[in-house]
This record gives sequence, structure tokens and C-alpha cells, in this order.
Amino acid sequence: MRISTSDKNYANALIQIEEAEANIKIIEEILSKSPDLSDILVNPSISQDIKYSIITEIFSKDVSAKIVEFLKILVNKKRFGEFNTIAAAFYKKLDEINDIKRVEVVSAVDLNNDTRKRITERLQTKLQKTIIPQWSINEEIIAGLVIKIEDDIIDASLKNKIESLGKGISK
Repeated sequence: MRISTSDKNYANALIQIEEAEANIKIIEEILSKSPDLSDILVNPSISQDIKYSIITEIFSKDVSAKIVEFLKILVNKKRFGEFNTIAAAFYKKLDEINDIKRVEVVSAVDLNNDTRKRITERLQTKLQKTIIPQWSINEEIIAGLVIKIEDDIIDASLKNKIESLGKGISK
């Protein structure tokens, strides 16, 4: 998902609002249960007044008044369709503020809790941040790990080593 500069700007505005994180999670949950709602709020043939009424009706009982106004601003600026990327930019900014790094760790087999803990501790020491790992299994890597940290990939898989050997032999 590509996060634009305007998404980052909206996210920075959200950072200033108390309880924004909980409110955004509620909005995401409501939108995931009602996919047509986003379509309605971005539909140019529906008047802004109707969209404002829908936002007030659906969101005002669960989220703060400031967040309801924020949603109305997104509708007014024709940016409601970017809500998911704005939320992603918000979470990324929140992670930066809290010194958190989200890391994807791919292994060939399910790792036990002790191994997961050791990997997490090593990454925390190396990156000097609190690590939140997302664990997944891909049997195609044969053995070892593939670690994805934002755009960086550390490929310590057996599959990668075999492919590297094959490239060296074919030269």
C-alpha cells in the first residue's frame, strides 16, 4: 500500500487527537462490516449533506466528535476513499512515536515460543526498537528465515542459499 504525502498529513492531524487510535479501530471495524458505506461516502452523486448525516448517524455514538468532524472533512475534500491509507499512515506514525518496528518473519516450519522469543530479542537488540513480529510459514523456503523490515529483506533461507550457489556455478 502506497502512502501519499496527503495521507501522512491527515495522519499527523489525527495524532493530535486524544483517543484517535481507538476511534480509528472502531471506524475500520464498521467499514469492514459495511463495505457499501465507503462507496456511499465517496459517491459524487450523493450530496454532502446526506453524507454528513450518514456519518453523524453511524459514527457519532461510537467515536469522538473530533473524529466525526475529521470524517466530514475527508468527505468534503473528496478523500474518504483514502481512509485506509490514512489509517495506515497514522499507525506508522504512532509506531515511530512509540519506537516500535513491525517485522514480518517467515519460516519453513512453525516456530516454538522460545525460538520466537529469541528471534524477537535479537531483532530488538539489533534495531534498538520494540519489535512486533508477524509470524508466517512458507514451506518453499525449505529452512531458515526470511525477515522483512519495511522495504528491507534479510533472506537467510536455505532456498536462497541454494539459488545463490546455482548462480555462482552457472557463471
